[in-house]
Amino acid sequence: NKLRTYTLLNLMEFIDLKSQQARIKAKIDHRIQDVLRHGRYVMGPELDELEERLKNYVGTRHCIGASSGTDTLLIAMMALGIGPGDEVITVPFTWISTAEMIALIGATPVFVDIDETTWNMDVSKLESAITEKTKAIMPVGIFGQTADMTGINEIASRNGNLPVIEDAAQSFGATHHGKKSGALSTIGSTSFFPSKPLGCYGDGGGLFTNDDELAERMRHIRVHGQTERHHHPILGINGRLDTLQAAILLEKLEIFDDEILRRQKVAQAYGDGIRNSSVTLPRVGPGNTSVFAQYTILSSNRDALSASLKEAGIPSVSYYAVPLHLQPVFDGLGCKKGQFPVTEDVASRGLSLPMNPYLSEEEVAAVCDVIVSAEG
Repeated sequence: NKLRTYTLLNLMEFIDLKSQQARIKAKIDHRIQDVLRHGRYVMGPELDELEERLKNYVGTRHCIGASSGTDTLLIAMMALGIGPGDEVITVPFTWISTAEMIALIGATPVFVDIDETTWNMDVSKLESAITEKTKAIMPVGIFGQTADMTGINEIASRNGNLPVIEDAAQSFGATHHGKKSGALSTIGSTSFFPSKPLGCYGDGGGLFTNDDELAERMRHIRVHGQTERHHHPILGINGRLDTLQAAILLEKLEIFDDEILRRQKVAQAYGDGIRNSSVTLPRVGPGNTSVFAQYTILSSNRDALSASLKEAGIPSVSYYAVPLHLQPVFDGLGCKKGQFPVTEDVASRGLSLPMNPYLSEEEVAAVCDVIVSAEG
């Protein structure tokens, strides 16, 4: 049995796109051949179909497919007219794209620490960060669940109806009080990067809104600010989603809900298997569901635990080990070590375990055995 387990572990995947592709390969191939036949490789009919399907899935009036989950953040802020001299509030515990786009548009990222339990924006610290320069709030749905969007929207509303841009790159498919991530604020932005719960085979992203005017502006910005042929009244970018990626996403969307359920079962199995160890388990916030884009634990012996997992053939990742306020590119913001203590604690102890819909019970049990042995 031990030999069998180690043979199994040598094949363990952190994300495992291979099993997913095998499941739907024939349908993916058919979709790709359709695109090759009609030859409309950019903004083709599959994009229209995908946008219709996604807006219905999320529950918004509009969906705008775009080139990446990074570009969608930029497009959203451009549509809102955010620029130099403005401030946008976000969190320091996230991938750099969130704050990077704020800086690239000429605005200033303002950080708010994260909550101790969900590791998303701490709503109790949000209002004190708002100034007369604040032009938007950009919460992030880290590791698969949304922030407290109800609380964030209430604060935004009583502070001049500030727009809220939900960075749903990791929480797409999750719900907050029954509503889908992406439909919880002024604009929802997500990523279809291959490792995301709903990912394509390259870069891709999507924008969601119920505001007709904002949707129209974002569509124009996506194509260089063009409203009609040879007419560019606003600045835009090359933010289009390739037709091949749209075609792939259409087939992946067919199995997306099933994959979410599988992820949740894996997360439950992890929790049951390591509950009696010394590690801190992820917690899903009140009214939330999670798609478990990652299954992240906190360990005071993270490096040693990661080494033990590696020795057993199990991959693990320390996401955001250096939070954004301590990244040298943001030295000019004047943030200091210790300024965001919860972020720094989670960044120093967080370890993400293999998470994908195709992990077997044996694989999950083997991961748990290593953790219990190392952290019991």
